[in-house]
Amino acid sequence: MQTKNYTFFDFYNNKVELSFEKDYFSKQPKHVWVICKYKEEWLLTRHEDRGIEFPGGKVEERETADEAAVREVYEETGGIVENLVKIGQYKVTARNDVVIKNIYFAKISTLKEKDHYFETAGPVLLKTLPNEIKQDKQYSFIMKDGVLTNSLQWLERHREELSI
Repeated sequence: MQTKNYTFFDFYNNKVELSFEKDYFSKQPKHVWVICKYKEEWLLTRHEDRGIEFPGGKVEERETADEAAVREVYEETGGIVENLVKIGQYKVTARNDVVIKNIYFAKISTLKEKDHYFETAGPVLLKTLPNEIKQDKQYSFIMKDGVLTNSLQWLERHREELSI
């Protein structure tokens, strides 16, 4: 069964292509984004410049994307990943750059308090995500395009197999 791919434009009018097919854009993407759940709440982080968003970042040298996802969650939230599932990829084509990110869903087993959360102010726990996130200035632009919406719909369709 072929999965539908999506194309739309982000907050900065960059072209975004999204796929839930395995390694659709790259086998070795250089960025990760992790939708996290801790107990019954969504686990996000407050980026110092962008606002509230799910954790993510760059894949470091000699690190796999999966390893980067686990590391970024811990660095930005103190969350210990219990279960990590790659659900898709997206590609952002900007004027001078192309960024490809793996999208993950992670169940978090433990939330450790840390002295330093790198470029974030640490964890943000939410029982529900706001319906009007696009208009809410406290949320990062990363949360305001079709990647989040379509990823949440994908997760809902696969809720039972992922035990969400």
